Amino acid sequence: MKTRDVQSEQLDELSPADPAAVRSRGDLRRLNRIMGNPGILAHALLRHSMATPASPVRLRLLDLGSGDGTALLRIARILGPAGLTAEATLLDRLKLVTPETDRAFTALGWTVKVVAADAYPWLMALQDNLDVMVANLFLHHFPDRALADLLQAAAAVTRLFVACEPRRSATALAASRLVGLIGCNGVTRHDAVASVRGGFAGSELSALWPTAPNWELHEDSAGFFSHRFIAQRNA
Repeated sequence: MKTRDVQSEQLDELSPADPAAVRSRGDLRRLNRIMGNPGILAHALLRHSMATPASPVRLRLLDLGSGDGTALLRIARILGPAGLTAEATLLDRLKLVTPETDRAFTALGWTVKVVAADAYPWLMALQDNLDVMVANLFLHHFPDRALADLLQAAAAVTRLFVACEPRRSATALAASRLVGLIGCNGVTRHDAVASVRGGFAGSELSALWPTAPNWELHEDSAGFFSHRFIAQRNA
């Protein structure tokens, strides 16, 4: 797997109410916990926001490809004790956030707005500046050219971009072929392999980020199966 192979994923083609899609979204919640992505993203946000219980910080945050919002909710639960809350926009092609999840955000002191739209045109039309943009298992859906355009649009409106994506490695690929052992359905079994093949290695995301001297980039492996990318605009 020397180069990325972006393949279509079955979950994207199913109706949200399809029982196979509902089951697959549950699988994704479990896989997110196993991969540790919410914790990886939360710790990156804490490190770069400088929030403390004595000096709380409230961010203007965008979650790209937020899905049902439960991954961001897990992040919010990690950030709360450290004094970090957010006014968050959850952006996805479909509105999948339940009232229960919305109430859970409110209980943590977060305000959330759910937006159903395609990411690139929505970002291009965005007038406001953001403190942070988060992407969890989202960027690997895009081929390089479209992804470069998306990242350029993101860089124009945020000061911090943090992503956690599938790592493209032999170990991750082998693990993706075993997700059926933890009860994942056929949709998830197909999509797990496709996700790894479309995932990232080395400094591939850094190479697609717009070239500018005022950005500090960090890219590495995280956990057993994840790939982390952080872009921070220098003051």
